Amino acid sequence: MQGIILRGIGGFYYALDDAGTVHTLRAQGKLRRERMKPKVGDRVELTPGDDEEHGWILRILPRRNELVRPPVANIDVIAIVVAAATPDPDLLLADRLMLNARRAGVGVKLVINKCDLNPGGAQEIARQYRGADVEPVLVSAGRGEGLEPLREALRGKVHALAGQSGAGKSTLINALYGLRMETGDLSRKIDRGRNTTRHCELVPVEGGGMVLDTPGFSLLETELFDPVELKESWPEFGKYEGGCFFQPCYHATEPRCAVRDAVAAGEIDPQRHERYAALLDEMKQRWRERYD
Repeated sequence: MQGIILRGIGGFYYALDDAGTVHTLRAQGKLRRERMKPKVGDRVELTPGDDEEHGWILRILPRRNELVRPPVANIDVIAIVVAAATPDPDLLLADRLMLNARRAGVGVKLVINKCDLNPGGAQEIARQYRGADVEPVLVSAGRGEGLEPLREALRGKVHALAGQSGAGKSTLINALYGLRMETGDLSRKIDRGRNTTRHCELVPVEGGGMVLDTPGFSLLETELFDPVELKESWPEFGKYEGGCFFQPCYHATEPRCAVRDAVAAGEIDPQRHERYAALLDEMKQRWRERYD
């Protein structure tokens, strides 16, 4: 029998089989010995339990993709949620999330929430990501505005909402699907969101597909890789690739760089490029120190 893991808490996993039954399971010891830890979203082979006894996860089927944070597998799309109003949008975090998703082979959408509170700010965020292949969607989850295009884009897909605390992910899920996930008000003292989501959980939704609400967070370390590969996760650089004097080109400080020329000409947003350069410097430093 096969199923998909909906959530995992305290060493127990809850998997939905193809007939719609949820099973309480534990992972067999051989999985621990193989250092294979089940993740939410995993397709697994399972043996159901009897009466009050839990069943067992026998095998984790091959994953199409996986992320470390949030710790999920087999996700079709990650909708990265930023707020046009409080808290101030952490676009560097959004760029990190996009980078990690793309390197894992996961689709990306950008959702700009709380647009009713700061319409100009919402438009500015959307403008920065033109050409970034994220199809920004402007919504107001609190008012239920702008939701249908996002709902249609996510229909039938296993999708996650990720982003900083307080951006309104749980409120957005509630508004999209009529669910009742816990939400919290922003802390006025420190201007950050209270993390209301304690664990990852996949929830089947009307119209097909599943949504995953993930804990809010403000820090995310990117995996270590050759810094020259970073530019591959910036789609707006693509059409300029090969037009630089130096090959390979990092598109950061090199003279006669087609990407930098495009930034100067206003064809690529300078703030988006500035955040790319910051991530590049960080990756170069870590790459130099990888054997220390």
